Amino acid sequence: MNEFCPAQKRCPVTVTMRLVGGKYKPVLLWHLMHGALRYSELHRVVPEATDKMLAQQLREMERDGLITRTVYPVVPPHTEYALTDFGKTLAPILDAMCDWGRHYMEERSGEEESPGFRERKRFSADSESSV
Repeated sequence: MNEFCPAQKRCPVTVTMRLVGGKYKPVLLWHLMHGALRYSELHRVVPEATDKMLAQQLREMERDGLITRTVYPVVPPHTEYALTDFGKTLAPILDAMCDWGRHYMEERSGEEESPGFRERKRFSADSESSV
């Protein structure tokens, strides 16, 4: 479990991050775990993503075999994205990320809204790096 990765190109974490690393990929994969979604539905999941960035992330995941893209020949065009069987193997990782994030949010509940939160976090990080 705690194996050391001496060479970056052979590190299992690096390999995993090449597939799922990306600004929106984990969120998109998480929502696709629950079933196929249309492009517009995926865009609603990450509204801050530009069309270009969303399309790029989806193309990369399709290229890597994590998702499939199905275009239905109707007017207007109807495109659905779904996890492949290979993509579904990421479920335990995505579940763990969700659980970790939920725990983190519960532990930190209220901190984000308090005055000076960002400044305290920045000061704390600066103090730790100078030690």
